[in-house]
Amino acid sequence: MSTPRILVWDIPTRVFHWLLAISFAGAYITAESESWRLVHVTLGYSFAGLILFRLVWGLIGTRHARFSDFAFGPKRVVAYLRSLLSRDPEHHVGHNPAGSWAIYAILLLGLGIGASGYALYNDIGGEAFEEIHEVLGNLVLGIVVIHIAGVLISSFLHRENLPRSMVTGYKDGEASQAISGSRAIVGAMLAAAVLGFWLNAFGIRESLVGAPVDVAAQENGHGHDAGIAGRYDDDDDDD
Repeated sequence: MSTPRILVWDIPTRVFHWLLAISFAGAYITAESESWRLVHVTLGYSFAGLILFRLVWGLIGTRHARFSDFAFGPKRVVAYLRSLLSRDPEHHVGHNPAGSWAIYAILLLGLGIGASGYALYNDIGGEAFEEIHEVLGNLVLGIVVIHIAGVLISSFLHRENLPRSMVTGYKDGEASQAISGSRAIVGAMLAAAVLGFWLNAFGIRESLVGAPVDVAAQENGHGHDAGIAGRYDDDDDDD
């Protein structure tokens, strides 16, 4: 009897995962280019904001998104890695022990990247923060590479497509392990917030809906014009 397909990853978790990947990759690629500084800073802020969201979602999200679902100690991580060498590798519906440590490391280091990046952008701390920012970015890149390798290995050993599950949200598992809903509204709000931030930062929003109108300045401008017109009228009357 085949194992049923169940919903494991909610939409906010999936949106977070892919937007974080895009933000980090884009920020890392543009880090050394002054002409791409706006892109780097925008994606960096997005990266930090997404991490803050994930910290909250890890407390209030669905079952497999919560930190309590993948709070594994060192012994569990070692046992899981050893099981990968056996004929019966340990299977987890949610995050596995090794993957959980990669997630925690990325979240923790990501906070440091965001803080040091903010300091750099606002000229706080000088070269010290620049060095920290670069080191943390390279550490996260290394963890991401290891994480991707682990995903591919686990996909092969367990005969399941883990990258696809982070797109569709579905994996093989027991019905009792499924989450109750996808939380589509929260996911849509997260995606809209990040997309809106990008559109505004890159000036695309203005080209779509027009520049915001400064009502106060507009009123002052009309008032000034009216005053000038009035003075000209008075001069004409004197003539």
